[in-house]
Amino acid sequence: MSDEELRRLHTAVLVGSENVPRRDRKARQKAAAKRLAADAAERKAIARDQARAEHAEAKATRYLPASGEDGPAALRTQVRFKARPHQDTSAVLRAAYPFLAEGGLGSRGIFIGQDLYSGGSFAFDAFELYRQGVITAPNLIIAGIVGAGKSALIKSLYTRSIAFGRRVYLAGDPKGEHSDIAEAVGGKAIRLGHGRRTRLNPLDEGYRPAGTSDQEWAGMVASRRRDLLGALAETVLERRLSPLEHTAIDIALAETVRDNTTPILPMIVDRILDPSPDALGDLTAEDGRLVGHALRRLVAGDLSGLFDGPSTVAFDPSLPMISLDLSQVAENSSLISVLMTCASAWMEAALLDPRGGQRLVVYDEAWRLLAHPSLLRRMDAQWRLARHYGISNALVFHKLSDLDNVGDQGSMMRALASSLLANAEVRIVYRQETDQIGSAAQTLGLTGTEQSLLPSLGIGQALWRIKERAFLIQHQMTPGELELFDTRGRLTQ
Repeated sequence: MSDEELRRLHTAVLVGSENVPRRDRKARQKAAAKRLAADAAERKAIARDQARAEHAEAKATRYLPASGEDGPAALRTQVRFKARPHQDTSAVLRAAYPFLAEGGLGSRGIFIGQDLYSGGSFAFDAFELYRQGVITAPNLIIAGIVGAGKSALIKSLYTRSIAFGRRVYLAGDPKGEHSDIAEAVGGKAIRLGHGRRTRLNPLDEGYRPAGTSDQEWAGMVASRRRDLLGALAETVLERRLSPLEHTAIDIALAETVRDNTTPILPMIVDRILDPSPDALGDLTAEDGRLVGHALRRLVAGDLSGLFDGPSTVAFDPSLPMISLDLSQVAENSSLISVLMTCASAWMEAALLDPRGGQRLVVYDEAWRLLAHPSLLRRMDAQWRLARHYGISNALVFHKLSDLDNVGDQGSMMRALASSLLANAEVRIVYRQETDQIGSAAQTLGLTGTEQSLLPSLGIGQALWRIKERAFLIQHQMTPGELELFDTRGRLTQ
């Protein structure tokens, strides 16, 4: 009997019992309730028997062998796998869970070495990362203690870049360790120093960009010569020039160029120390006396012998690599600054050529260069205009705290040094001493795990921070590179 029929029966019993004695009415109600209970129990028993039959049928059905299938399907059984939940830190789980490793930068670029976290190859190219939008400027800094492997990295980076059609310019090589490499790749090393017959005329016209009209070229040469003379004087005087000193340089330069197609520095010095009246008639020898004697140091003083005649070397921007070898003047910081200023003027002329291609500009032993305001200003301008010039600047030094030693706190020089770091979204950090970890972590925003890595990094191992991403890379070299890049020759003989 269905539930609906039972409810109707129960209702009929109740309705039909209105005129029945009370005792008989209760008996009918009890009989109806008993019938309802019996019917419910019967339906439950039927459902239970049906469930037992279905369970027995499922248990008797064999989908897989009890010991699992053979061949490719081995180890599969009909029993559901159950594993205990395990909780641990990411530092421990990264060894068992492979997807915690960084995915890498892709295969487009220059092979650097091995990613120690993922075990895969690591390729890098600042120009390619800029093209993909990963970084906003193709500048990088490399920091590490002596012997950590930073010099080998920058050498591999720029020599392998040449195979991609890039040109390399070493803005200053204080130890002369890049000269042999430049010549090995078909480039040129410009070696300057006392006792050599090499001369560098800072007033040369320099490289003329293609498509420049005669009028434009004349204006560019005049402006570059004026700026260069001012920068050289500021470097020697170690201060900014006054308006009168700028005027003295302008008039001396204009008069010298009027009488000489290619002026040299001694001519400018003579004009400054013995000036002709300016348009107002009030320029005197006293106005340019200090700047004249500052430039005279480059002609007849302790800095003489390098800038007092026509150039015997030329800056050829078509070469795959040019290195400015400063190893013979490394102890004279003023002379290094002057040489770098002159060389920067040469390079800037080549960078203005829209058909010059992409270049990698390297500043090795940068702690020497950051102490000179005029050089620091030129470097800052080149870093800011890297995208416009099509260059990738690389700054190589020992420790990140070197940037904090530039100028006084709050000074313009400190701000310029900080700007170099801010405009470099690729930071490569080799092993650092324990007392440098705090400043490095604060400067780069390192995590606790990254900080703990720096003191224990081996030779050739570096932490690469590319914007917000981090990689632990082992630099790898070929046997030929190992022989050519070795800087330990004198210690291992």
